[in-house]
Amino acid sequence: MKAYTDIEQSKRLADILPIESADMAWCNNSIRGVNYTDEYSANLYTVKEMQECFDKALNGWDKYWKLIPCWSLSALLAQMPCVELVSSNDGHYRAFWHDRFSEWHTNAVDACVELITRKEEDE
Repeated sequence: MKAYTDIEQSKRLADILPIESADMAWCNNSIRGVNYTDEYSANLYTVKEMQECFDKALNGWDKYWKLIPCWSLSALLAQMPCVELVSSNDGHYRAFWHDRFSEWHTNAVDACVELITRKEEDE
């Protein structure tokens, strides 16, 4: 089961959702100008670590590494309080929120991301 939004989903959601609503972050764990890479590790930062990193980034530490906030299923659900998740017998998920619904996905995170991004596109 997918636990968090992947990097591409996280980048899209960072433009839509409040950063404070993220409960983890992806990090590239590299130093710009020394061993800088745009590749991100699977090491996720906790909320406390993420806040410390963002605080440091505001003081210029962003030249050392880059963070992308990401969301767990529970963090996504908190952004859509009336969402209903439905699972099928073959392990697929679909999310319903007000008058919108997602396609079937192999995990609930993808279904929620689809609803949030579609809502943004519709507005």
